[in-house]
Amino acid sequence: MSTLKAWDAINGATGRCVATINGSVEDMIYVKNIKAKVEKTKSEIKVLGQTGAKHKATGWRGTGSMKMYYCTSKFREMMVKYIDESVDTYFEMLIENEDPSSEIGRQTVILKQVNINTVDIAKIDIDSTELDEEIEFTFNGVEVRNSFDKVIGE
Repeated sequence: MSTLKAWDAINGATGRCVATINGSVEDMIYVKNIKAKVEKTKSEIKVLGQTGAKHKATGWRGTGSMKMYYCTSKFREMMVKYIDESVDTYFEMLIENEDPSSEIGRQTVILKQVNINTVDIAKIDIDSTELDEEIEFTFNGVEVRNSFDKVIGE
């Protein structure tokens, strides 16, 4: 029986996140964590002669969130542009996992047409020594540019 090599468990702090916003590349070093997920949308299908419902995939939706240090105005500026001019901003985000101590290589995922849902427009907290914020977003496409190598167990 094979098992996962302990050193192939990916260290989450060794990743990177880069956004391309209006042609400008932003190294998002202020991100503390980010999570993007794809959820299938399904229809319930009833079949004659069966009491249980079946399910059929009919589409998908991409959602995510990122928690970051409160030290960039980039996303507040995007939201204000939408408020003032009704101009929405869509951008790409590259999220990469690569742990140099692991033997499984790196995974690179690109989220396309990312659009923010929420942003803390202003914030003060006297009990905090470091302000952070959480931003929720959606995306309309995804590309897996690099995949982890096959895990070879011990």
